Amino acid sequence: MAQNAIDQTRRMLSLVTYLRERPGARVADVARAFGITEDELIGDLDVLPMCGTSFRGGDLLDIDTDGDRIWWHNPDASGTSTGEPLRLAADEATALLVAARAVATLPGLRESDRQALLRATAKIEAAAGEAAGASSRLSVSFESEGGVFADVDRAISERRRLWLRYYSPARDELTEREVDPIRLFAVGHTYMEAWCRLSEARRTFRLDRVAEIRLLDETADPPPVELRDLSAGLVQPAAEDPEVVIETGPGGRWVAEYYPHDSAEELPDGGLRITLRTPDPASLRRLALRLGRDGRIVSPPDLAERAREAARAALAAYGE
Repeated sequence: MAQNAIDQTRRMLSLVTYLRERPGARVADVARAFGITEDELIGDLDVLPMCGTSFRGGDLLDIDTDGDRIWWHNPDASGTSTGEPLRLAADEATALLVAARAVATLPGLRESDRQALLRATAKIEAAAGEAAGASSRLSVSFESEGGVFADVDRAISERRRLWLRYYSPARDELTEREVDPIRLFAVGHTYMEAWCRLSEARRTFRLDRVAEIRLLDETADPPPVELRDLSAGLVQPAAEDPEVVIETGPGGRWVAEYYPHDSAEELPDGGLRITLRTPDPASLRRLALRLGRDGRIVSPPDLAERAREAARAALAAYGE
């Protein structure tokens, strides 16, 4: 539930910018652009009027809809007007300067954006006074996913193809491929949807599994595809799919992070009892082999037995 709240917050922050630039936008078009249902979008619109630069009436966002179009009656309430000047406390200025300097070092950031950020940083430093000196003694670094995000964002903006070295957990191997990016989105993790030239099909790539990325000079030209509705999650097993139960030890808890599941119950030894659904239970035998001593398939019984047979066969082959 907490993750859903985080996703909704990110979405609504983007929604404010999107709606400001598109007066009278159609509900159906906005929902499609954000990969959510129209009901979810209406839910966001019910929350936005409670947001603003203060709780004074004129500062709250005045956004409403007639069910077909969305109207924003006071876009200046989002803080873009020449109203009261922004005032930052010393700790706020320090945090902002440290973050701005870190973002400016991200690889793949468009040069125009980098220069704009550096100019803004210089203005904040001048206004912050002594706080600017404190911020210069602090630094942060981003995980590699931040650089990957910047490269993908740039590729989408410039319509350029990407080369990837990508880790596939299903095959437990790194593959190299060229892709034409379509969009970035977040569902728990951050993903890129792209047309894969290796498989000649649409594929979804999790950014933290990208081991290496490079922008190519070729123009990205993905075929027209209908964007999927991601409001119910990235992977959406059907209710009629067979149920599989997996028990893991502490070293196998990662399964709950990588596989959509119905439930994950804590076990006394620090492991998990994970219940999930899949249209192809046999595909989980590879997962059982990867887990080794860190986990096992409990049910259905026939799948559990086939997984044990596969493990015995692998051990026998290893001993030869």
